[in-house]
Amino acid sequence: MQARRASRELALIIFSQIGKDIHKYNNDDFGQMVLGSVRTLISNCQDEVSILTSGLSNLKEFVDDFENNHPENLARPIDAHNIPVEMPLTSKMREDINLIMDVAEKSLSALDVAELSILSGQSDVRRYIHKIIKTYKEKNDEIDGVIKELASGWDIERLFKIDKDILRIAIAELLFIKDAPVKVVIDEALELAKKYSTDESPSFINGILAKVVEVYV
Repeated sequence: MQARRASRELALIIFSQIGKDIHKYNNDDFGQMVLGSVRTLISNCQDEVSILTSGLSNLKEFVDDFENNHPENLARPIDAHNIPVEMPLTSKMREDINLIMDVAEKSLSALDVAELSILSGQSDVRRYIHKIIKTYKEKNDEIDGVIKELASGWDIERLFKIDKDILRIAIAELLFIKDAPVKVVIDEALELAKKYSTDESPSFINGILAKVVEVYV
């Protein structure tokens, strides 16, 4: 994970905890928010891994019981090893497999979280987080004004907060920080939307940022 990508994701975590008045927070508050959030993410990932382990254990027990109690194995001598048997994909097994696949996918995020927790302590990551936060603190009226202007047909107050925060970070970078290529800023905003928001969010955010580039960049 690149430092800038980590900075954007950690900034988004901070934004998610900020109330309407960003000006009442200082850098120490933001640092504590990052630390607390990374700890929460790690705890959540540990819970997901526990669920995955439990699901795999249950599935293994189901397979073992099915094999042990199959008529072909029940007919074998007590000291003989089981022979493999055909097993139908029951609805229960399908449920368990789907659950395990879902949890396994979520558990992969533990790798990102571990990396985020390390990167959060690096000076270049912290500097860019502070640059994003500082820019939004100074330009929040302008940035929110751009969102309101370009989100035609949408009430900015009713947008998902996570979507607004992703847009705020991206617009701060595009219009005021200008340290990264436009394509990179947009692509990583879309990745954050895919990871943290709804299925419709990437399309919505892409449309707004395309207008930002067309009108302002």
